[in-house]
Parts: sequence; C-alpha cells; structure tokens
Amino acid sequence: MDTAAATAAGEEITARPAVAAKLPSAAGRLRRRAGALSRPRLDPYWTAALFFVLFTVVSVARWRSMATMSWDLGIFEQAIRGYAHLRAPIVDLKGPGTNILGDHFSPVLMLLAPFYRLFPSPVTLLVAQSALFALSTLPVTRVAAHVLGRGRGLAVGFAYGLSWGLQKAADFDFHEIAFAVPLIAFSLEAVVRRRWTAAVGWAAPLVLVKEDLGVTAAAIGVVVLVRARRAVPPAIGLVAFGVTAAAVTLGLIIPAFNGSGSYDYWAKLGDDGPSAAIPLDTAVRTLLWILLPTSGLLALRSPLLLVALPTVGWRLISHDPHYWGTDWHYNAVLMPVVMLALVDALPEARTAARPWLRSYAHHLPVAVLAAALALSTALPLGRLTEPATYRVPRAVPAVTRLLARIPDGATVEADLRSISRLAGRTRVLWTGDTRGIDPDYVTVQLHDGRTPEQTLAEVTARHPRAAYAPLGAATDLVVFKKTTAR
Repeated sequence: MDTAAATAAGEEITARPAVAAKLPSAAGRLRRRAGALSRPRLDPYWTAALFFVLFTVVSVARWRSMATMSWDLGIFEQAIRGYAHLRAPIVDLKGPGTNILGDHFSPVLMLLAPFYRLFPSPVTLLVAQSALFALSTLPVTRVAAHVLGRGRGLAVGFAYGLSWGLQKAADFDFHEIAFAVPLIAFSLEAVVRRRWTAAVGWAAPLVLVKEDLGVTAAAIGVVVLVRARRAVPPAIGLVAFGVTAAAVTLGLIIPAFNGSGSYDYWAKLGDDGPSAAIPLDTAVRTLLWILLPTSGLLALRSPLLLVALPTVGWRLISHDPHYWGTDWHYNAVLMPVVMLALVDALPEARTAARPWLRSYAHHLPVAVLAAALALSTALPLGRLTEPATYRVPRAVPAVTRLLARIPDGATVEADLRSISRLAGRTRVLWTGDTRGIDPDYVTVQLHDGRTPEQTLAEVTARHPRAAYAPLGAATDLVVFKKTTAR
C-alpha cells in the first residue's frame, strides 16, 4: 500500500467513530421531535389540521365534479367579488342589481375579499370554509382535554369533527355560517373555563355574521350570567347588544338595502305558506339527531344548551321544510353548542350519586366517537374511501370547454349546473329572473327528457325581444347565444 492510500485508510478508520458518535445524537433529536409533536398541548392543532384537509377534499371534490348542490356558492362568490374590487356586494343571482346586505346581513364576508382578490375562484371560498370549520375543532378538543383528560378529550374532539352537522355543511358549497361555528366554539370554551370576558369577546362578532345570530350572542350572555351566578357587566352588555343589533338589522339595515323595503324571510315564518305545517315527527326526528348521536342526551344537563334555543326556535316557527331536514348547512351552528354542553355536563355526571349515571358518563365520550365513526360511513367524509371521489367525471372537461367559449364580462342567464363556473368572470343572472334583461348567453341543463329545441323555444318565450341560436352542447348542458335584438 502506498503512502497516500495508507493515509486515506487511516482517516476513514478515524472518521468511523465520529460518525458512530453522531448517530445516537441524531436519533435523539428525532425522538425529541417526535415527543414534541406528541405533546398534549398540540393535540387540538393537529386535530384541526387533519379536519381541514378532510373538509377541503370533500368540498373541492364536489366542485370538481360539478355536483353543486345549490346556487349559494355563486351568490357568495358574486358578493365577495364585489368586496374584493371595492364595490358594493351586488348579487345578480338574487335579481339584477340586488345588494346582498338587503338579503342577509353578513359584512363578515369582507374578510375573504383579500384572499379572493389574490385567488379569484370559488375554490377559495370552499377552502376558507373548510379552514373555519376545522378551526372550530381546536377549542372543542382543547377544553374537552382540559376537563376530561387527554384520551377522552381527543375522543370528543374527533367526534365533533365527524359530527353530521359539520360534515353536511362542509359538503354544502359555501355559506356565511362558516364564520359563526368557530366563534361559538371559542366563546363556549371560555364559558366552560369561566373566562367571562373572553366568552363575551368571541360572541359579540356574531352580529356581523348573520342577522339572527345577534339573538344567539345574547343567549351566550345569558349563559354567562347563569354560570357566574352574579352580575357580570360584559355579559349584561352582550345581552343588550345582541338583541339590539338583531332588531336594528332586521328592522332598519336590511330593509334599507332591500328593494322592497322589508325583510324577505318574514314570509317563511308563521302559519302562512304552502307547507305551513311541519310534521311533528320531522321536528322530533331532527331534534333527536341533534342531541342523541352527539351527546347521548347528556347535553340536556348543561345550561350551555340554551345557546341552541334561538336557532331551534326560528326553525320551529318556520314553514320551510328545508329548515327541518338534516341536510345542507342548517345544523352546523348547533354542533359546537351540543358538544360543549356535553363536555360541561360530564364532570358532574361522573360524580353523580347514581351508579348507572356515573358509568354512562364515564363511557360516553368513546361512545359518541364510535357513533360518529359509524354514521360517517353514510356521510360526506365516507366518500373519501371511494376512488370515484378523486376522479373528475368524463362529462366535466367537455362542459368546461363549452363554458369557456362564453367571454369574460358577458351577461349570462344560468341555472344550477354552470353557476359556479361562471360567477367569477361573467355577470350571472338566475334563470327566469332577469327582469327585462336579455342576456348575451343562456345556459340550460337538460332534464326530464327535454330536447335542445324545446329549451330554445322556452328561452325565446322568456326573451321575446331577442333572438338566440345554439352555441354548443356538451352532455346534458346546452348554451345559447344571442344573435340579434328584435
């Protein structure tokens, strides 16, 4: 062996102990990092991150499939698009020139305007909604672990994230109540921890989310007073503020922006209307769905459940059947109320004199999680186990190419199928509610065996002053273009 080779071999032999010495320290660092990630204080954060991913995948997958459930995604995109460009939140889908503040009072939507300006897409709204729903799991998991211990706290946090009301809302396009869910969750966490000022601070912004939520904020103030058993000035102020804000919003602000000078949704309350009588069995079934799988009825033992009364109350006096179903987003704001009422009721139940109640309370967190997992097989998150969820249907690319032939800025009369693909770049009007405007284009989803020729005759009948011709068709969607004005 020459001198250079011997020197290299010696250096290698000398280096090996140094490398070996470094391995334990590297392994130690990995163990420390793994230990840091497994710390109980981080449980609520990774739980929220997990549900953010799950909710996002569910909602975006529906959008990619063009399986939109309602016109709400288009409505809110039009409103936020207005805010993003420093204009009034005009929602032409509710009627040409309609200001959204005359329909629902939700100025909180302004918070999404900067994000939409950077990423002008309905997906931005869906991702934001998923983030808000996932954020609400943080206070629920955190306070549940604080009260019940880490294991049972995680069980409650996961049961909440999997709750059917949240899943249905995450699967339902977009709605402003996404902001209310975390506000209620953080506020009630503070109530459970007896932090009265924080509870009031989280509840007060509810008046900016939706006009009826001022009463919910007032209900949280009442709960603080009940729990504190003394006069808490911020809570008294919240009660007065919430009721006053709801009254002013319903009586003055919304009518001022509404073209008819009133609040349109009064018509859905009372005894009038085609479906005035909501069947008793429907109401009872929905109430059981709200209480039984989420709390095993134990939430009835907590005063926190009073916060649910305003939402349940206006549904009781409504004759709209959609309000009393278990679909869409109408039950999302009740999920944090019921879950945190359960957390609030469990400690007292676990020390009750009756042995059966102690045993029931001891096992209930795990039982609630098991129920949520079982129900999820038939709920939106259950679709994440199906390969079809991640595939774009064959018809979608053809429909997308057809809609791309409509130029930016055009006025379009559209029905449900194409709204969320057009609202961000055109002026979209709802089918049959153009109020004398002859749109540049009309998109129609064919159904009930109707042919393009029959549909063209209907379009011509709606717009007798203009002439239309087919622009193209893709699967069940046909687009007509205005050729001349008569």
